Amino acid sequence: MEKLIGTLALAIAERDGKSVPANTYFQGALKVMRPQYLDDSGQVVYFILNPGGGYVGGDVYKIDVTLADNAELLLTTQSATKVYETPNNEVRQETEITLGKNSLLEFISDPVIAYEKARYVQQQVVHMDKTASLFYSEMITPGWAREQDGFRYEQLLLKNQVYMDGKLAVIDAFRLTPTDGVLHDIGMLESFSHVGSLLVVTPSIDETFVHDFQEVLKQEFADLRFGISLLNVHGFSARILANSTQELEQFIDFCHRYVRQHCFEKSPLLLRKY
Repeated sequence: MEKLIGTLALAIAERDGKSVPANTYFQGALKVMRPQYLDDSGQVVYFILNPGGGYVGGDVYKIDVTLADNAELLLTTQSATKVYETPNNEVRQETEITLGKNSLLEFISDPVIAYEKARYVQQQVVHMDKTASLFYSEMITPGWAREQDGFRYEQLLLKNQVYMDGKLAVIDAFRLTPTDGVLHDIGMLESFSHVGSLLVVTPSIDETFVHDFQEVLKQEFADLRFGISLLNVHGFSARILANSTQELEQFIDFCHRYVRQHCFEKSPLLLRKY
């Protein structure tokens, strides 16, 4: 039986050049802080909170985010998502996002930390207008395990689907199952322990942008393993392998700043988290 632990619904509208909350609803173990404005662009910033401290077996979380035409939102988490042992049922988080014309969503997630015997499924569906823009990031890091090797979780499945003007445009699914014994094989994590993903969709991205951006990243992050793929729509996806959360955060932060400047024509934001 489904055990709905946390619900969050957030709707953002644009009024006189400023993005404002049109509707905010949360219940259970999901909350948001008061809206913040970190620059003079009119973009609103929300922090998602989980006062429960972590996810346990059978928990289900649902998030719904809607941006009206011309609305701009930067959504981020206050801390990592900790998934503890799930002996009977997996933990699931389901997110549905709707982006109107010329809207902008930047969704910057802190790491998912999976502990021993954890099972976690994250499903995200985005419905966006072809003029809308999306920047989404996620990170996976291993949590504590008795054997102290950090790879004792059972399964992590992170799936993203993007529909543009009603048609399926992007599917990105990433599944890790350490018990299969192939986690460190070629094509998986190899010698690395941490993995990050980016999904960026915006009208200004084309093949030239992706080529130039990749060259910049090669210079800045020569010691990291990463790959960038041009999407069938205007955008790219990226996968990053590292050996620490800090390395992933630095890479994603650099990408975020670069895309904000070159695609969204916005200055960097400092997201202070305590």
